Amino acid sequence: MIRENVQKLLAELPPGVLLVAAAKGRSPQEILEAIEAGVQIIGENYVQEAERAFAVIGRRAQWHMVGHLQKNKAKKAVAIFDMIETLDSVHLAHELEKHCARMNKVMPVLIEINSGREPQKSGVFPEDAEALIRTVAPLPHLKVVGLMTMGPRFGNPEEARPYFRETKSLFDYLRTLNIPNVEMQYLSMGMSNTYKIALEEGANIVRIGTKIFGERPEE
Repeated sequence: MIRENVQKLLAELPPGVLLVAAAKGRSPQEILEAIEAGVQIIGENYVQEAERAFAVIGRRAQWHMVGHLQKNKAKKAVAIFDMIETLDSVHLAHELEKHCARMNKVMPVLIEINSGREPQKSGVFPEDAEALIRTVAPLPHLKVVGLMTMGPRFGNPEEARPYFRETKSLFDYLRTLNIPNVEMQYLSMGMSNTYKIALEEGANIVRIGTKIFGERPEE
C-alpha cells in the first residue's frame, strides 16, 4: 500500500515540488518502504522518534524537522537533520548556531509562520517574520531558505486557502528585500488534507503522512 501511495503522489506532484513523507508515529520499516518507493525526504516531528528511525535508515534519505523543536534538543537535531523547517525564535536560532558551529555544518532553515495567529501554536506571526529573519541572517552556520506554515486545522481543505495565500504573499515580499544570506527558495505548506490547495497557492514542499502511510492507529 505504501509503495502504491508514494508512486501515485510522485506522479501527481508538479515538477520542482518536494515531497516530505511525514513519518510521525511510523516504524522504521514503514519509512523504509516509502524510501524504496521513491521518497527522498523524511519529515519527523520529534527528535526522539527521528533518532530511532535514523539508527536504522541513516542517510538513505534526507531528514527534515517538521515539528516544534525545543532548545534542549537542538544538539541532537543538528546531528540528524538536513533541514529545520520550524525555526521560530531567536533563542532557538542561537542554540542551533552554536551546535552547527561545533560540527562545522551550515543548516538550511525555514521560518515557521503562524499564519492563523493562534496563540497556542508555535511559529512567528506573519508581521514578525522579517525581524526574525534579519536577526538570523548574519549567523554563519544557519541559512534561511524559505518559509513553512501549518495553518489552522479545518475539516474543509478550502478553508486553509487564505492562510496559505497570506504566507505566499509574505514569501514574495521577503524575496524582494534581498536580505544577505537569505534565499526565499522553499515554501513548505500543505499536508494530506490540504496539499492540493497549498500547491495552487504556490507551495513547493508538501508534508504528507496519512496519504502515504494510512491512518495512524490513534486516529
